[in-house]
Amino acid sequence: DRVLINLHGGAFCVGWDGIARLESIPIAALAKMRIISVNYRMAPEHRHPAGVEDVAAVYAALLEDYAPGHIGIFGGSAGGNLAAQAAAWLPAHGLPQAGAVGILGAGGAPFGWGESAWVTGYTDGSFPPPPPGASEAEDITKGYFDGWDMKDASISPAFHLDVLAKFPPTLILTGTRALDMSPAIFTNSQLLKAGVRSTLVVGEGMGHCFHYQLNVPEGRDACDLIVRFFRENLA
Repeated sequence: DRVLINLHGGAFCVGWDGIARLESIPIAALAKMRIISVNYRMAPEHRHPAGVEDVAAVYAALLEDYAPGHIGIFGGSAGGNLAAQAAAWLPAHGLPQAGAVGILGAGGAPFGWGESAWVTGYTDGSFPPPPPGASEAEDITKGYFDGWDMKDASISPAFHLDVLAKFPPTLILTGTRALDMSPAIFTNSQLLKAGVRSTLVVGEGMGHCFHYQLNVPEGRDACDLIVRFFRENLA
């Protein structure tokens, strides 16, 4: 009687269906829950809010068979950011809030925001540091957010306490060598300030989306934690 919606990573421009499988299969096997992974519209053909509109459409369809408190939403990297966007989008567009949300390898703020994109460029090999003189990290989304203010509530809800106050229980996962560490920490702090139950897990020495790495103990522990979080919060 519970279902999870997965939103795959891939910088809003790639990731279907390889990353979707990577994210969904281990969690489905461990949690013994049905997972629906959304093939949402991406750049360069589409622009925000195409992705979150697709998520909302899938969610609305699932409401025909599931209570909202029995539906969880999670994703890694861009999918984690999209999960945060979905938690902001649903109540703003007349839909009941989901039971829980997992923002993994991301935050409710842009990836290049804060110091982690700069620092971890020298401590982790996943993403290079911004070039000298750059005011922010390079856009790797192929223009998915072109024309938008990146602090808009539909893109970066972490900057809007009134929006965060409507979030469900939230799990945020990052690593000390992940470019998403600053957005993740900031989002957790803002959720707590808004009175929302938020759990922040920071993997020591771990990089971006380390829960993908089931060949290391930290990755397996992260998957177990994700499963436990949704079991406890999807009443």
